[in-house]
Amino acid sequence: MTQADPYSQTLFDTLRRSAARHPEKLAIRQHDTSWNYAEFHRLCERFAGGLAGLGMQPGDRIAVLSQNSSAFAVARFAIGACGGILVPVNFMLNAAEAAYIVQHSGARLLLAGASELDKARAVAEQCPAVESLVWLETDGEAPGHMPTFNQLAAAPTLASYLAIDPATPAQIIYTSGTESAPKGAVLSHSAVLWQYGSIIADAEVAEQDTLLHALPLFHCAQLDCFLGPSVQVGGSNVITADNSPDNLLALLESESITSFFAPPTVWIALLNSARFDSTDLSALRKGYYGASIMPVEILREIQQRIPELRLWNLYGQTEIAPVATVLKPHDQLRKAGSAGKPVLNVETRVVDDEGVDVAVGEIGEVVHRSPQLLTEYFNNPEKTAEAFAGGWFHSGDLATVDEEGYLTIVDRKKDMIKTGGENVSGREVEETIYQLSSVAEVAVIGLPHPRWIEAVTAVVVPRANAAPGEEEILQHCAARLAGFKVPKMIIFAEDLPRNPSGKILKRDLRVAHREAYAGAAD
Repeated sequence: MTQADPYSQTLFDTLRRSAARHPEKLAIRQHDTSWNYAEFHRLCERFAGGLAGLGMQPGDRIAVLSQNSSAFAVARFAIGACGGILVPVNFMLNAAEAAYIVQHSGARLLLAGASELDKARAVAEQCPAVESLVWLETDGEAPGHMPTFNQLAAAPTLASYLAIDPATPAQIIYTSGTESAPKGAVLSHSAVLWQYGSIIADAEVAEQDTLLHALPLFHCAQLDCFLGPSVQVGGSNVITADNSPDNLLALLESESITSFFAPPTVWIALLNSARFDSTDLSALRKGYYGASIMPVEILREIQQRIPELRLWNLYGQTEIAPVATVLKPHDQLRKAGSAGKPVLNVETRVVDDEGVDVAVGEIGEVVHRSPQLLTEYFNNPEKTAEAFAGGWFHSGDLATVDEEGYLTIVDRKKDMIKTGGENVSGREVEETIYQLSSVAEVAVIGLPHPRWIEAVTAVVVPRANAAPGEEEILQHCAARLAGFKVPKMIIFAEDLPRNPSGKILKRDLRVAHREAYAGAAD
């Protein structure tokens, strides 16, 4: 092992320093497992030693296929301590999809939670580079002969800290974007830590917080907007793998949670729960959302039913580690629907196809410059060069900027609906339909049409015990929108397809309903 760099600032350094400042303070809790910062630090040191004992070398990729757990939190910091590169894998993928990520990343080790073990074995069979599986559970018996969490966590600690260059990769996170093959965003220790600074400054993650981590930790939103920054400042963290409304409300009350992040769909589910009004949420002071817009009526309802709660809207993407802009509490209603302004360590513009800033109110592409940005797409130089064309990172999102510099995301560049020669923002139509109290959720998409090329189409989930009619929705839109923006059809559904971060998978809706206008004449 090499001697530590006296200027070191890596992911593991943030934990080591918090353990020195707050050794007795609660760091991680899940069910009956509870570690203070001193204990959490020692476990991570030993687990790092256990990984090294399995032959892991600096720069090796280590995949994790697991639902949320305290062991996942240990693996995250231990991988950084031994110079490995974390490759979190979406546990909702099937074995072939997960194997693509593991194979493409070249991971040598696959850490598997109990509920994902069968899938992990199937993945390993398809990935010759994987040398062994590790049972990533703090209790229970591992089936078969495989290294276990407890064995690795009992290993001797590393003889000395590695001199890890902060510019080296800390993780490769595969995007869930619109393309058929996901891309691996390579993020350095430095990029992730610059992002932590932005979050701590602009989202006010603080030492006094007790955070509930319910969204999947394999996704950078929960992992790097909340768990990582909280560890850096010495906050307390409660982890759960069950994001059902009943479980979340029980934990929010019993753990006196002060800070909670969820996409709008989860906030809506909490508000609709029969247990909501009987749950003591008096400790909850900070609420965060992202992945999609929060309907104005839901914002108002949250403010009415949790009046002491302050809300933040976080916008960004995996490639910027992941937060780029923030809409702060005082702007939630004044600038409803906006993504806010760039965070501390990000510079953002909205430009036309020539890279020139658009005028106020005009639509353009969001581009960024920031030390938070990915280094590259793993083994994909063409996509990397395309993304950084002109010296700015091209997000693929379309937005407008108002006279105060606030961004409003209009759509993904590939999701803009082009109907009869006119461009329609699905988000504008969605916000209009959300004004109807009978609507729980809506996604507006363009579907193939023999006359209009693409027809504006709304997929609507009604609220419980409500039955909005198609004509009611169409008349509501016609009274508020230009004629070409009014949906040609309303499709009712029980729910909307989503990725683990809560984003609606409009591409899945387009595939499912692609024949909706077959044979239509107008």
